[in-house]
Amino acid sequence: MMASASFSSPLCTWLVAACMSVTCAKENWTGTHTFHSSPLGDRLNRWARRRRAFLSKYNSGSSAVAATCSQFLSKGLSSSFSGSSLQGLMTCLAFEPCSHYYSSDGLFGSRNLNLNRRRLNRPPHSGEVMAVAVQPEKEVATKKKPVMKQRRVVVTGMGVVTPLGHDPDVFYNNLLEGVSGISQIEAFDCSQFPTRIAGEIKSFSTDGWVAPKLSKRMDKFMLYMLTAGKKALADGGITEDIMDELDKAKCGVLIGSAMGGMKVFNDAIEALRISYKKMNPFCVPFATTNMGSAMLAMDLGWMGPNYSISTACATSNFCILNAANHIIRGEANIMLCGGSDATIIPIGLGGFVACRALSQRNDDPTKASRPWDMNRDGFVMGEGAGVLLLEELEHAKKRGANIYAEFLGGSFTCDAYHMTEPHPDGIGISLCIEKALAQAGVSKEDVNYINAHATSTPAGDLKEYEALMRCFGQNPELRVNSTKSMIGHLLGAAGAVEAIAAIQAIRTGWIHPNTNLEKPDEGVETKVLVGPKKERLEVKVALSNSFGFGGHNSSILFAPYK
Repeated sequence: MMASASFSSPLCTWLVAACMSVTCAKENWTGTHTFHSSPLGDRLNRWARRRRAFLSKYNSGSSAVAATCSQFLSKGLSSSFSGSSLQGLMTCLAFEPCSHYYSSDGLFGSRNLNLNRRRLNRPPHSGEVMAVAVQPEKEVATKKKPVMKQRRVVVTGMGVVTPLGHDPDVFYNNLLEGVSGISQIEAFDCSQFPTRIAGEIKSFSTDGWVAPKLSKRMDKFMLYMLTAGKKALADGGITEDIMDELDKAKCGVLIGSAMGGMKVFNDAIEALRISYKKMNPFCVPFATTNMGSAMLAMDLGWMGPNYSISTACATSNFCILNAANHIIRGEANIMLCGGSDATIIPIGLGGFVACRALSQRNDDPTKASRPWDMNRDGFVMGEGAGVLLLEELEHAKKRGANIYAEFLGGSFTCDAYHMTEPHPDGIGISLCIEKALAQAGVSKEDVNYINAHATSTPAGDLKEYEALMRCFGQNPELRVNSTKSMIGHLLGAAGAVEAIAAIQAIRTGWIHPNTNLEKPDEGVETKVLVGPKKERLEVKVALSNSFGFGGHNSSILFAPYK
């Protein structure tokens, strides 16, 4: 039995079954057995013969094994079949595996697995039997998956459509100067509404970016998205020659929208009051949030990942992080990602007024959006789009792309608390930030700039500020600002536009001011908040937050490319 120490215990269980088969065959299924001449009996006999052949193969190499097995067959199992075959079969199965089975890795490959070793009732005449297994001649080599170096993601292009300009540099320079893009709404008569102001885009043209035929039929959110997307491509140096060389199956589009084509859908309802024949035949596809990404991919011929995400005001961050993950996993080399929304129409304005979420400071629009200020009374609606061109680092270097920043990572959480209000403890926000830092491998001390979500709502601003202080309050270099103080809240586009502001801060070394912060709310320390003028800052790591109705929290991180 000395050889038993080296036996491979998974064969122990097999040998019990093999010996059972041999014993069953030895009886030749005689007497009143019901399987005497059945096909099942024939199969069992063949099985038993194969097992006997296997055992005889090892008889010459291990006399101890042969002797033990012979004893096992003749004394242990043969007696267990007294009575009916079914009873004998059940009795045979009652034998317990040997101690080597329990002391080894066992069938499940783990020595630490806590098995229930309840002993089964043995037949009174069975005696003590040990099943012995034979060491296989060759070990099966386990092939390990090779360790892959994680692919890095960089930003190589940016495109914007905003109330402060449709070029990333124009947009950011206006932010640095504290220019406000909030004014009286001019697109429709809103004199009957308690809110009559917004971050409205006054002048916008799709010439050279979108086909005229589509421009007449598409919703604005799609026009903003396609224009910003193509501008990001142009900004990233994706010329026609480079486009021809790209692997289209590794190029994707992931641009979302919080509200989708509200105007197209609203116009269809109005047309339906007359007749369905008056409805826009494109009203259904052009109202859905995914169609902007789809139309842009069709225009470019990009066949990689293509869809949209809609998580209210956190939409853009969700799209950016998921797009980056497609690149990290090797499913794409290039991704256009971000968000777009155009809800400054009667139904959009009326809906948010009904929610009691909007500021009513109509007499002084530029002072209406006031994050962290004591006199804030709600957010200001905005519209537009922001699109980033994300690219795998080596792919970008190979084509000589200009790298603006590196995407480090991010995270999502859910408050699971209320449709529109943040969790009272801000626990969802804190957890989201901490998970983002862990996922990106960034320490709290490295984050010295935060572009906050801060929409100018009474509860939201304070809860985010408290969460930021819990996470970063010990960092003396920390600076925090809110882009919404000048352009309002662009809903699903907010995260992408603010990510572009964070990237511009990394590029230029300047961070934009917080406007209208005249009397900070109680508990808000202004030492971390940027003042009314732009400030010089060498950004180490920038954090951009976006939170949405439904309790959706998102945080993403950027850093200078090194």
